[in-house]
Amino acid sequence: MCKLIVCVLLSAFCMSSVWAGEAEDIANIKERLTKLAPQEQPGSIKSTAVQGLYEVMYGSDIFYLSADGRYVFQGTLLDLETNENLTESTRTGIRSKLIKDLDESKMIVFSPKNPRHTLTVFTDIDCGYCRKLHAEMAEINSYGIKVRYLMFPRSGLNTPSFQKAVNVWCSKDQQTAMTKSKAGESIPQANCDNPIEAQWLMGQKMGVTGTPALLMEDGTLLPGYKPAKNLAALLDAQAKAK
Repeated sequence: MCKLIVCVLLSAFCMSSVWAGEAEDIANIKERLTKLAPQEQPGSIKSTAVQGLYEVMYGSDIFYLSADGRYVFQGTLLDLETNENLTESTRTGIRSKLIKDLDESKMIVFSPKNPRHTLTVFTDIDCGYCRKLHAEMAEINSYGIKVRYLMFPRSGLNTPSFQKAVNVWCSKDQQTAMTKSKAGESIPQANCDNPIEAQWLMGQKMGVTGTPALLMEDGTLLPGYKPAKNLAALLDAQAKAK
């Protein structure tokens, strides 16, 4: 939904080169956006390190707007002096907040006895690299890493991959069903109250485009498969940097 709103806004700005008055503060920018897309309110509008440029967020979607309201662009804002990706820093903050609000009881969790780190993983039953990651679960847990699975069937809602995720969730033993399914075994079809659609939507909100998508506790997104030893090193480094 948010991506649709951004497209509408970009189209509207491109078609309009006249700004009704000078929008030199956030209140005026918000008013302008409300007129263009009254059905959605921006999550935040704030100034950037670039004078006269504002960052606007709708969910996890980010674009930039000039103070006079005339120019809008969507892309990555980099600080070449510090080599910081300012856009990704904002996205990381968004994901961090979303992760803290997640209900672990609605995830399938593989955890050692005394976890030192928590990794939240968007996974797809049919994803080859997701299967490779899961095959290393015992080693991952041995490093003190708790893995919390969220389902993200890449083919979308109401597809065979989506149903496989539902089958796993609705199994009496979700962990065993997950492991068998990741190994290519068929799981009996089942239907029950499940969070699969909500998790798929959450993944989109967080900017997940592929699986496995690994989320560190601070909201950093690690796209793609990482060997267990590398994951442990990354998580240890993050913990030391705090």
